[in-house]
Amino acid sequence: MIKHQLALSAKLFYCGGMALSDREQRLLAEMEEALSADDPRLVSTLNGTPSRFSASIGIAIAAILGGFSILFAGLIAQLTLVGVGGFLVALIGVILLINALNKRSSKFGTGGSPKRARRSFTQGFSKGMEDRWDQRNNG
Repeated sequence: MIKHQLALSAKLFYCGGMALSDREQRLLAEMEEALSADDPRLVSTLNGTPSRFSASIGIAIAAILGGFSILFAGLIAQLTLVGVGGFLVALIGVILLINALNKRSSKFGTGGSPKRARRSFTQGFSKGMEDRWDQRNNG
């Protein structure tokens, strides 16, 4: 009898055809809006949409690898101009990578001062998490 009740409750829990009430739909929509406003990075990760920064990092890494490939091709072929061109392509890739990482850290950073972040960390992990929770809920 207990197995039957557990199976029945599991069936009800995983039932995909159950409709939400108007109040529940409204509450869910409010929660989704709050989440998207609060953490757009998480929303883009959950949606599976790649961010602009990850694409720019990929382009920068491809430029670095391509530049080194051109550089070595120039060395093997003993063509100085091709080697210099490969070096310049790799250098541009490094510059693009540094810029992309700086934009990424500034956009997804905590937004607070480093002194505040350092103080939270020294007080302990749980205290820092409580501070972040309070800051998120209080604005």
